[in-house]
Amino acid sequence: MIKIKTREEIELMRESALIVSKTLGMLAKEVKPGVSTLYLDKLAEEFIREQGAIPGFLGLYDFPNTLCMSPNSQIVHGIPNKTPLKEGDIISIDCGALKNGFYGDHAYTFAVGEIAEETKKLLEVTKESLYVGIRELKIGNRVGDVGFAIQEFTEKHGYGVVRELVGHGLGREMHEDPEMPNYGKRGRGKKFVEGMVVAIEPMTNLGTHKIRQHADGWTITTFDNKPSAHFEHDVAILNGKPELLSTFKYVNEALGIVTDVEDEFRQ
Repeated sequence: MIKIKTREEIELMRESALIVSKTLGMLAKEVKPGVSTLYLDKLAEEFIREQGAIPGFLGLYDFPNTLCMSPNSQIVHGIPNKTPLKEGDIISIDCGALKNGFYGDHAYTFAVGEIAEETKKLLEVTKESLYVGIRELKIGNRVGDVGFAIQEFTEKHGYGVVRELVGHGLGREMHEDPEMPNYGKRGRGKKFVEGMVVAIEPMTNLGTHKIRQHADGWTITTFDNKPSAHFEHDVAILNGKPELLSTFKYVNEALGIVTDVEDEFRQ
């Protein structure tokens, strides 16, 4: 059942989402060759707690860490470890925070130093597909409209759209209805209504859409071991239109990226 949020609840969710946004911005300055994902995880936990929040992933479904850290061919749910990042790697950082009883859940895939041109394009297209999907989150549309838009946009570049892992509703629980696949057919699925809050999160592979689940129960990689990119925003439907609760503003500031792409999702 979809849980509709009041304006007041949405503002509390915005606070949680922005804590995650600021955490990702802080980490953007720290992602570099020689740094371990476990070190970044420790920084994130300390930062989130300093904001008066609780790490949203730590202990959730028995996950052992604050961040899901998924390098290169890992898609999502990677467990932080002591292995140092290398020049040319990419790293998906997925982060959650719980404050005032509501979750924020937000992800960005970072380049570690200079990366291959084909990988750079994968990141650019996947990030753009996130906004392509968000534009469809409005009254009159359905879940399938978002998935169709993301799938059409990414597949025309020859990329694989992951099927087994999806976005989701968000609120007092990390995962609520509805599921938000990154593929689908227009006009299918649940209708969007005022006050819905969802996490939209394209997961796009450079090669095949097929995946491999590993024995640790968490790590998921591409079937062909080619790179995968992952970007995620928290979005509410307000006045019938999509309103971003999270932002890449802090990441952009850290990385020197100038863009106004999020302006259309501010009311």
